[in-house]
Amino acid sequence: MATRFVGRATELDLLGKRLERVGTTGGGRALAIRGRRQVGKSRLVQEFCGRAEVPYLFFTATKGASPVEAVTAFLAELRESDLPVDHELIPGEATGNWADAFRVLASVLPDRPVVVVLDELPWLAEQDERFDDALQTAWDRLLSPKPVLLVLLGSDIHMMERLTAYDRPFFGRADTMALGPLNPAETGRALGLGPADAIDAHLVSGGLPGILRAWPRGTPALDFIKQECADPASPLFSVPEATLMAEFPAPDRSRRVLEAVGSGERTHANIAAAAGGRADLPSGVLSPLLRRLVDEKRVLVADSPLSTQPGKPALYRVDDSSLRLYLAALRSASELVRRGLPASAVFRRVRRHWSSWRGKAVEPLVRQALELAAAAGDLPWEEVEAVGGWWNRQFDPELDLVGCDRAPVARTVHFVGSIKWLSAPFDKHDLAALIKAAPRVPGYSSGLVAVSLSGVDAEGLDLVWGPDDIVNAWES
Repeated sequence: MATRFVGRATELDLLGKRLERVGTTGGGRALAIRGRRQVGKSRLVQEFCGRAEVPYLFFTATKGASPVEAVTAFLAELRESDLPVDHELIPGEATGNWADAFRVLASVLPDRPVVVVLDELPWLAEQDERFDDALQTAWDRLLSPKPVLLVLLGSDIHMMERLTAYDRPFFGRADTMALGPLNPAETGRALGLGPADAIDAHLVSGGLPGILRAWPRGTPALDFIKQECADPASPLFSVPEATLMAEFPAPDRSRRVLEAVGSGERTHANIAAAAGGRADLPSGVLSPLLRRLVDEKRVLVADSPLSTQPGKPALYRVDDSSLRLYLAALRSASELVRRGLPASAVFRRVRRHWSSWRGKAVEPLVRQALELAAAAGDLPWEEVEAVGGWWNRQFDPELDLVGCDRAPVARTVHFVGSIKWLSAPFDKHDLAALIKAAPRVPGYSSGLVAVSLSGVDAEGLDLVWGPDDIVNAWES
């Protein structure tokens, strides 16, 4: 299992540089880290604190706690930490006032660099509408003049972005970091898997450490799913389920829209029909819900056709591939497991969805890998900066890959391509279909690309990629 800490070298380095500046200047610095649940924010910062060899306080808020309970817990954690120079200065009873709690914190800080971590910060702001003001005042007057690195963590991405927005008290006071999942190369190293299996594991886990920690080293994705089908409490089920419940605790319209997309509906019309029940959701209702799920919740992505002309329609997908698999197949599987069906029977149902699900789920990963390779100068086309797909309103044709000099509307289309993520190689029939469809893309002139799980059995392509190339894109 991936029990040791893997990856995050860049993030650890950034945290280390900020702590180094604290020691050099003698003044405080603040950093706000946001990211989805189970992406490893707390684990990253705990690892950093353990390596930093300086006193630290790591306080994690509890959802639903009252301000009095939160402050009491904060002071108790402070009392137990190695931070205070004088533990007698920490009161035994809390007032429930965050301004007073921060004054206590400032009064016991030593004169050497320390780290103070406030985890699940949005929950503190939910509990007390004056928390943001108290934090800003304490930082300006008491904490920033001291050698302290203040790290603020939160899983509510929208609220964490609001924390440092221009109209909020903490504006201009903290650097920001968005923490994403582990990439396919890191996933492969964590699990000891080769490129093809590493990509499968990344798609199944979403690169989330909360799932990877339960994954036996060297185990391919389907084998892992098969063994987890015998465990109704498996992180494979519980991690995406917890994400769903945290973001959408009530089965409202937003959740029905997300579930419709997760079940495979991609267009506005199909989502409206699937999420509306007996009648389609009206556009005036559905469009704002989709915008919220894309822009605020960040659980959906809206992909638009990429070419030298603006294109429609947008196609929607679930951003987190582990949640996407859960909604497509694992949720019903977990229900069957809880009902006592044999694991073998449950796995057979999941297995039926595997090839089609994986074939679509790998597409955004391939596009991202090609963009990384282009940025590193590893593609034949130097000016490529954006890689997407292209389709018309009839979805005839629908091309997996389009490489352009910019997005959303390009000046130049440098290549088009196809992804074939099956046990059979990309062959001359696939090439003939690609050659026929390519001229339909506005702005296309030349450049053909094939990305295949099982190799290529055709000639005349300008670029051929396999699993090794995809994983290597994150190694550059």
